[in-house]
Order: sequence, then structure tokens, then C-alpha cells
Amino acid sequence: MGSGNLLNRKKRSWRADELVSKSTLQLLDFDDGSPPKHAWRRKLSSHANRLKEFSVTFREAIKMMKLGLRLWSYIREEASHGRIDNLPIGRKHRLIHSLGRAIDLQPHKEYRLVSGSISRGFRGEFKHWQISPGTCEMSPVMANQFSIFITREGGNKRYSSVLAPGQLDGLKKPSDDGISSWDWKLRGDRSTYHALFPRAWTVYDGEPDPELKVSCRQISPFIPHNYQESSLPTSVFVYTLVNTGKERAKVSLLMTWANSVGGLSHQSGGHVNEPFRGKWNFRCSSTSQASHQMITPFPMVSLTANNNPPVTFAIAACENQNVSVTVLPVFGLSAESSVTAREMWGTMAQDGCFDRDNFNAGASMPSSLGDTVCAAVSASTWVEPQGRCTVVLALAWSSPKVKFKKGSTYYSEVYKILWNFAKISYKLGPRRLDEYVFDYKHWEEEIDKWQTPILCDERLPEWYKITLFNELYFLVAGGTVWIDSESLVADADERSNSGVLEDSTCNSTVPLIGFNPPDFDDRENVGKFLYLEGIEYFMWCTYDVHFYASFALLELFPKIELSIQRDFARAVLREDKSRVRFLADGTWGIRKVIGAVAHDLGAHDPWHELNAYNIHDTSRWKDLNPKFVLQIYRDFAATGDMSFGKDVWPAVCTAMEYMEQFDHDGDGMIENDGFPDQTYDAWTVQGVSAYCGCLWLAALQAAAALARSLGHDDYAERCMVRFAKAKFVFEARLWNGSYFNYDSGTSYNSRSIQADQLAGQWYTASSGLPPLFDQDRIKCTLQKIFDYNVMRVKGGRMGAVNGMHPNGKVDETCMQSREIWTGVTYGLAATMLLHGMEHQAFTTAEGIYIAGWSEEGYGVLVPNSRSMDSRRPL
Repeated sequence: MGSGNLLNRKKRSWRADELVSKSTLQLLDFDDGSPPKHAWRRKLSSHANRLKEFSVTFREAIKMMKLGLRLWSYIREEASHGRIDNLPIGRKHRLIHSLGRAIDLQPHKEYRLVSGSISRGFRGEFKHWQISPGTCEMSPVMANQFSIFITREGGNKRYSSVLAPGQLDGLKKPSDDGISSWDWKLRGDRSTYHALFPRAWTVYDGEPDPELKVSCRQISPFIPHNYQESSLPTSVFVYTLVNTGKERAKVSLLMTWANSVGGLSHQSGGHVNEPFRGKWNFRCSSTSQASHQMITPFPMVSLTANNNPPVTFAIAACENQNVSVTVLPVFGLSAESSVTAREMWGTMAQDGCFDRDNFNAGASMPSSLGDTVCAAVSASTWVEPQGRCTVVLALAWSSPKVKFKKGSTYYSEVYKILWNFAKISYKLGPRRLDEYVFDYKHWEEEIDKWQTPILCDERLPEWYKITLFNELYFLVAGGTVWIDSESLVADADERSNSGVLEDSTCNSTVPLIGFNPPDFDDRENVGKFLYLEGIEYFMWCTYDVHFYASFALLELFPKIELSIQRDFARAVLREDKSRVRFLADGTWGIRKVIGAVAHDLGAHDPWHELNAYNIHDTSRWKDLNPKFVLQIYRDFAATGDMSFGKDVWPAVCTAMEYMEQFDHDGDGMIENDGFPDQTYDAWTVQGVSAYCGCLWLAALQAAAALARSLGHDDYAERCMVRFAKAKFVFEARLWNGSYFNYDSGTSYNSRSIQADQLAGQWYTASSGLPPLFDQDRIKCTLQKIFDYNVMRVKGGRMGAVNGMHPNGKVDETCMQSREIWTGVTYGLAATMLLHGMEHQAFTTAEGIYIAGWSEEGYGVLVPNSRSMDSRRPL
């Protein structure tokens, strides 16, 4: 595959003092204004690399023609009901768009774990709007900006600029009355972005004023084990100003915000803005925004297109003895606006503030169809020569209701925490902004306590520290939904009273999740949590991928992890006889089989309608049930939660019993059935397989360990007897002296070296269980994978390719065999580390950093190339 020199030609990362002068870093080193030593960095003038598309071969295209036709029919059917399909095939434009911004997305999000997120690119644009479940507006809202206005004492020197490079997309000629009339003077070559999730720093080193150093520190409350504050819908922007000149400088920072949730929503009409004061000296301007079209105006008890719940934003600044705050409740982007964007900018450039009487303006008139209304907050201060000052601005929003396409509506978890959900006013979120944003210093203290021990560990390489934290972005970028369990109960009661249980499309022989009150015993008191596999894969909590991602939740938010596992445990015992057509072969089957672990918690009606995935019949998959048992035992061992173990034990027994049907010859080992019956759903497996067989062995051992902990010794003994039989078969059929063959079939790829073949051993070692095989065989296998799947692909600088032939050529059997998946590579590296292979482990994982986070930024073949925003990295 070559020596891998391609990725060595450029630097992999920069130190802070390589992009920002040491003197500037020293000047900003107060109140945390200086960026950290370890961070992902880019100049604002840089651009994301244009990525290579991952294409299918001619042979693959021929094989997929029938699938494509069935998929086209399915997409049309979903569209006729106003829903998007849940699969990425056929949405090429969306995939390419996602690829094009894979780098400038990284890695900061505005909104924490609760429902929805907004991305802010490293050049300052607010984009990638995921406010409503199932919608993702990729394009930035260009009116949402920070700007700066500087006047030196005496008035001889004036500077003004939007704090984003002027070459951003979406700008028209500067002669109009919209945002193009603003001063887009920032070049960005002296401004840098530094990201260490969940914070980011943007340093303006003499732009636009050569004698003013500015740092913007962006903070969001993502605090491990702190469920209350991590659910808060807010982000704080702390500006540190340092005047290196000889004259006093009046500095005004401006935050502008369009009444929009992305896309064309700003033109839907009926939007209202309103200024108000907060008791902690916050001066705010709020905007009432519908998810699509507003039918009835503010106040916020209003309807939207498709009955989507409304959203209220608030932008704010903190006023004190040194900082004066003013607001402009409404300005528009067209010449017909009462106050145009050009006029707003002119006022700021001339006066550095707005009229303080604007606070008394009250709510604006609802906007007309086609008009865009925006709001602005200005914070002004004088900075003495060689002086320093801090200015705090904030963003929050209120969207208490979460509505899915098939009608279910719930209250988000944050509203259970802050208020009784039954007594909510939609104005409460923004009006209580000052009560929780004021705690941002406490958030930072908690974040520092979490991150500092790792960042200061000299044994760990820099790339590892950066990647470890920044990969967590997906926990908030993945279309996250976090609802209050009580609202799920209320929805269940409403369905029951309305007779939904009798719906012929939902023929469950056991109660659906939500129709039995005990099902909603929120043991963890954290509500119900959902996140997507990726923005192209619209399915909630896909379980085969959660297998790779769940370590992050277990470590940082274990109660959420246990809540998800309880949801899947309940789903194991559920049957849904509604008919589904499977796209791969066109056959029909039932949606959910009792005993089969659900592939996902659904799409347009999660918890109620499971298994949105419909390419294959996942009730015949061989990896989901073992993965369920392995995750259950790992979580049980990590938390020591006996009530959790007892709650899920019936589902574990059922899931294990279900797998017995796949032991076709009674030798204790399950067999694959000659189609892609596991997470690699384009990669056919026949007979005993390394991946599923190893997972099955690990599941037998994990089930036995759980049984012993719960006092079921007889069950444990039966599992271990079967384990011994199955292990003998597994090794006899697959071990070839240096690794385990891909499967026991006779195809050309049956001897392929699969990177993920020891996934079961990964979980076994992580859970403190005895090894599945002799240590020599485990290490021999890992070394083989390292030598072939890792080092023979670009010299080890891309991670581990999924499949490799023993002759050193990549397995080209299908797309997935030749792909590199980040989660598989991280899991492989973790397995190496658990078995004392430290050099191989860090070299393997570093390949993902180089390919995904270095200056090249996916400049070559993309890891998990079908979805740039997949949670397999976690």
C-alpha cells in the first residue's frame, strides 16, 4: 500500500505559540483568556480540504441496483408522509455537503446534552442546526455574528469589523442594505481557533486593531456526572481585551442574531423580538422562532407548520461598573425594514452603542411572510493603555417540547430540572438565562478538574489528549434528544385512552414501551436519552454502533448509559407484528421479534415504533444479542448497580436463549447464514465467523458472570459448559496459526484478516473477565492485525482497514471491507493496550488522529466514509 509518506509531508498539529505570538499569549493569560497548551488549532484564514468522495465499484453498483429501486420507492413513500428516510443511500447531496465541512465543524457545539444543537465553525459561522428531531439545516445563518467596534481616545483611529473572515459564503455585494453592508475586514491570517471540547478559544492577534489583543472563550456546560447543568440550553462567550496601545480605547462588542432555526425558517413570518433585563445585570433580547412557519404570533403558545413546537432564543450581555449594555430589539435585512442592517451597523460604527430607551420598547409586531427579523446586543467598555478588561455575552434558547414526525410530543429534560413541566411558560427559558449563565466560572472549574489530570500526564502524547476530548463533540452533535420521563408516561396514557393500542399496525403481544407504568420507573432520574448514529443515518441509538460509542457515556454520564440499556432491555421482551419490507432482498417480515435485540429505538416515533433500519431483517443478525449482553455486564461491573442487574436479567436470559436457534449443528457455536447478518451490513459472512463468534464466546462468559453476581449459579454453570464447547469449535474452525480467519466458508475472503475480530475480547478485558483465548494467541492476532491492517495502509497513518488479505492487499469484497472505521480502530487500539502492546496501540489510534484531525483533515480516504458525523468514534 505504500510507505505512507503522503501524510508526513505536513505538520500534524501546532503548538499555541506557533500560531499566536508568545507575547500575546502572555498578555491574554488572565481570567483563562489564553488558549490551552493542548488544543486543535486552525487559522481563521484556512479552509477545509475538499475531500475525496468514497465511490462504489462497478460490480457493487450492479449488485445494488435492485436495492436502489426498492430504496427509491421507500423514499417516495416516506416523503408522501412528510418524513425523511432513515438511510443515507440516495441522499448524495447531503453526504457531500457533510464531507465538505467535516473539518470546520470541529469540534464545538452551542447546545449541551439536552434536545438539539447548533454548530459553530472554526471561522465563526453558526450552522448545522439540529433543533427539531430529524431535521438538520447545514448552511450557516450569516446574520448570526460577533462584531467589534474600536475608537481610540481622540477619535483619530477607528476600527470596525465582523469577527469572521469576509470570504464566507452567503455574502452579496456590499451596496445592499443587508449584512453585506457590514465591514467584513477580518483577513483571519492573524486570528486563530483553539478547540478543546467543551471549550474553544478564538484569538484575534491585532485584528482589526493592531494594538488590541482579543480572545473569545466559548464555554458550554458539558460537565461529567453533572446532569442538571449539562442539560442547560446555553453557551457563554467571554471576551478578554488587552490594550497594548498608548491611548485609551473604547471597545464595543456586538452580537447579532436572526430569528431563525436555520434554512428558510427566518422568512416564515409571525416572529417576535422583545428586550428585557435580568436580575444578575444581564441585558437581553429574545426572539420567538417557530420550527418552520409561525401561524399564530408571540406570546409563545403558538402553532407552527406540521404543529412543530416553537423555539425562543435569547442573546445577552453582562453589565457592570465597567461594561455598559444596550440592545436593538429589531432590525431587518431588506431595504423595507424599519431599521435596516446597514443602519444598525452605522449606529454602532458612529456611537458604539444603541439607545438605552430600547429596553422599554416591548414586544415587536410579528414579522411578515418573507421578512427576516434580527436582534442585537452591544457591550461597551473603555480599556486603559496596557489595561485589560473582560466582557461576557451569552446565547440560550427555550424549546421545552420535543415533537416527532408521527405525532408524539414530550417535554425536554431541562424543564423537569428547572421547572415543573406542567407549568411552563415558553418565556421562562430566556428570562432565566441570567440565573444559570452566571455560573460559567463554576462550569470551568469543574471542566478543569475533569481535564487537568489527563492534560498534565506527560506519559500521554499530545495528539491523544486533543483527540480524547474533541471526539466527544458527537454526544451533543448527534441530533441529541433528552426528554423528561414523566412526559413519556403522559404520552402513554394519552395513547391508551385514545385506543392506540388497538391500532392494527402495531400488533404487540406484550405492552409497548410506555404503555405499562412500571416501564417508566426512571431509576436513574435522568429521563430518556436518544442520539443518532449520524446525520445521514436517521435512527435513534443504533445498538450495533452504541457498542463502540457507549464507553464515553459510561465514563462521563453513567446514569444516561444505564437508562439507554434499560430501554433496550425492555425492547428485548417486545414484539411488533407490523409488516416491514426489507430493502436488501425485497422480502417481508415483522418489525420486531421477541427475544431479538432491537437494532435501534426507532426514527419518527421512538420508544413506540422500534427498528427504523430496514435494509436487512435484524432479527437474524448474529451480533446484536451478544453485544447487548456484553454491554449489560460491562455497565453492571463498572457501576456495581445491583438494581440495574436485576432489572435487566430477564432480558439477558431471553436474549441468550434467542441465540440458540443460530447454533445449527448443536456444537455450542453460532453460525452466520451467508448474508451480511451483522453490523458490517454489506459484508457477507458464512458459517462460523471471527467477529460474531468471538462476540458469542464473550457473551457466554459475561452472562455467566452476571448470573453468579445475581445468585443464579446453575445458569452460570450452563453458560460456561457451552462456552467451553463453543471455544473449541471456534479455534478449531478459524485459528490458522497467526490469526482467526474471517469465517469458515470457502470464499476468497474467508481467510481475510478482520480488524474487528477480537471485539469480544476487547469487552472481556474491559470488564475484568478472564481472557477468551491464550494470551499468546491474543497477542499474535493483534500483532498480525497491526502489521497488515494498520501498517500496510499509508504506513500506519490512517488507522486499521476493516479487511486485509494475507497477501497484504486490502480486501475489496465490498465497501465496508475496504473502509476504515474510527470506532473499530479505537476499539482495536484499546484491546492492544489492555494486553500490554502500548506501542502498537498508540500507533494504531494515532492514525485516526492524523487522517481526521491533522492539517490534512480527511484529505485522503475517509474513516467510516459513509457518514462524517458518526458516533463510532466515541
